[in-house]
Amino acid sequence: MLESGDSAPEITLTDHRGETVTVDPTAASHTVVYFYPRADTPGCTAEACAFRDEWDAFEDRDVAVVGISDDPVEDLEPFAAEYDLPFTLLSDPDGAVASAYDSYGEKSMFGNTFDGVFRNTYVLDETGTVVLAYEGVSPEDHAVEILDDIDALDG
Repeated sequence: MLESGDSAPEITLTDHRGETVTVDPTAASHTVVYFYPRADTPGCTAEACAFRDEWDAFEDRDVAVVGISDDPVEDLEPFAAEYDLPFTLLSDPDGAVASAYDSYGEKSMFGNTFDGVFRNTYVLDETGTVVLAYEGVSPEDHAVEILDDIDALDG
C-alpha cells in the first residue's frame, strides 16, 4: 500500500468513452484515485453513487475523482450512463496501474483464487504526492469520509 508522502505513479488509461486519459494532479487541488473490483456490482455501485451524490461537494473543494477497475471499456460506459456518474472511469484491463498503486493481486472468492482489483483509495495533492491512503474501504460512506479528511488536511 502506498503511504502519505509517496510519489503517485503516473496514470494513462482508456476512459469509459474510449478516449486515452492521463490523470493530471495539477488540474485540481486534490485528486481522488479510487480502485474498485467490478462495475455494476452492489458494492461498486454503492461506492460510485456515493461519489456521484457528493459531487457538488467535491467540485466545491476543487477535487477531481477518478475510478479505476480492470473492467473492459465496454463495461464501463453503460455503468457510467446508467448511474449518471459525473467523473471519469478508467479501464486497467491488465491491472498494471492498480499494481503500481498496490491495489491489484491475488483474491479469493467462493473457493476460487484469481487476480483482481482491491478496493483502495488514494488522495493526491497537486504535486502528485499521496496525502491520504485508504485500504479495503467500506463503499457506502467512503465519499463523505474523504471529504472530511480533505477538510482536515486543508485546516
